[in-house]
Amino acid sequence: MKVAFATEDGIRVNAHFGQSPMFAIYKVTKSGGELIGLRKLPTILNQDEAGKIESRLEVVEDCTLIFIMQIGASAAARVTRHKIMPVKVPPGSPIDEQVKRIVEMLQGKPPMWLAKVLHAENEAEGASVDGSHS
Repeated sequence: MKVAFATEDGIRVNAHFGQSPMFAIYKVTKSGGELIGLRKLPTILNQDEAGKIESRLEVVEDCTLIFIMQIGASAAARVTRHKIMPVKVPPGSPIDEQVKRIVEMLQGKPPMWLAKVLHAENEAEGASVDGSHS
């Protein structure tokens, strides 16, 4: 699965969803995590709140989880409607430690929230692969 991290430096989760200048995108599996890339947001002057949320959703729309320091209620609702689970972590949490935690959860018995997300992701992949769940 792909996981996004709201970051200002590519090393720590240190940004609010609506103000994050970029997202570090990792591919995470039971065997480990690897950085796919840093997706930077274009600077748009005088962008309203809805525009900020929308531009960030476009950048992370292929992700299953998004780790952030903070997220507003309306942004959280929009993110979850896109089938992305927002995960709040303490400011400055190292991304590599968060990736390690996800890998450990995948290797063991994932907590209920992660099991639900993985189940939904598997169903979506099954539907797109064989076309029988249209």
